[in-house]
Amino acid sequence: MAGETTAKNGTAREVFLAFLPLGFTSFGGPVAHLGFFRTAFVERRGWFTDAAYADLVALCQFLPGPASSQVGMAIGLTRAGFAGMLAAWIAFTLPSAVALTLFGLLIGTTGVVEGAGWLVGLKAAAVAVVAHALLGMTRSLAATRERAAIAGLAAIIVLLAPDRGMAQLAVIALGALAGLVLPDVASPEPGGARAPVGRRVGVAALLAFALLLAGLPLLAPLGAPLDLFDRTYRAGALVFGGGHVVLPLLEGELAGMVDQATFLAGYGAAQAVPGPLFTFAAFLGTVAEPFGGVPGAVVALVGIFLPSMLLVLGVLPFWDDLRRMAVARRALAGVNAAVVGLLGAAFYDPVFTRGIPDVGALSLAIAAFAALAAWRTPAWLVVIVAGAIGGFVL
Repeated sequence: MAGETTAKNGTAREVFLAFLPLGFTSFGGPVAHLGFFRTAFVERRGWFTDAAYADLVALCQFLPGPASSQVGMAIGLTRAGFAGMLAAWIAFTLPSAVALTLFGLLIGTTGVVEGAGWLVGLKAAAVAVVAHALLGMTRSLAATRERAAIAGLAAIIVLLAPDRGMAQLAVIALGALAGLVLPDVASPEPGGARAPVGRRVGVAALLAFALLLAGLPLLAPLGAPLDLFDRTYRAGALVFGGGHVVLPLLEGELAGMVDQATFLAGYGAAQAVPGPLFTFAAFLGTVAEPFGGVPGAVVALVGIFLPSMLLVLGVLPFWDDLRRMAVARRALAGVNAAVVGLLGAAFYDPVFTRGIPDVGALSLAIAAFAALAAWRTPAWLVVIVAGAIGGFVL
């Protein structure tokens, strides 16, 4: 097959050492991460051809979950098997997860003081970052009239629904149904990513994914750790588009465990660290009530990333057949449009409604958006500067 990856021929240690520097330096969000990965594993190390790497990226865009982290997992899996997958995930995730856990412990000690200048600055930066992400996603995922209509309807449904969590699941399903009639779906490009695991392992992983999704809600009442694991697992399993799209799902799932002021402070801080945005779950697990601290961070982190691991392990053996199904690709196009609407609803509430208390915060958010959109300033730098300005001025 054209562009086929090499067989499993590396070690978990090799994978870990290759990904650890990326965990410390990969700023810029999922698209930037994919660029770093290509440089590291296609150009420098030659582990993949361009076609094989593009196939891995296509697979992870198809799946729910954090695309860049899933590509990293798939790279580790194809290079060194299941141990390589774990090594890639740990190395790429650990730096930002530790940083956000420490920030959560600090917040837990000092508390979040509503109206504190630095907090206003972080919230204003969060408004700018989400607005910038929403603009970019609209251009790429809702550019046609049909997709824009799906996105708009999804936002309206979520904003008006009394139960936002159920509404989010409903609009994802409706987006998939609407996508079946979309006319603008491209044909698959030739690729050839293969996993060193068989289809039986893939089926077992997909069954585990489904059983956990269905069974964890039944176990959640048994204790706070299981409840936190259930909520974060569901968020990781049902978010399409990755990155900022996880914001509304986490906000809905963790309502009652994390107050909105703390949630937005942590979300702003998550923009200032490298690595995947899904490590925001480590912060949320740290500050969650009644089960938090470092144990909460570990539970939330494993919970939100485990669906991605199971899906990559489960789908990669079947990917070459699945990617050629026009029905699957059309459904995905509709889902992607719907998640633009989900992010739009989250941008209004809670990001804007809670993040802009006055004209000063609005001015800072506008300046931060201009820095991101016009000057292409890195998000982590915008967040740090906005927090500092808020602490001194607001």
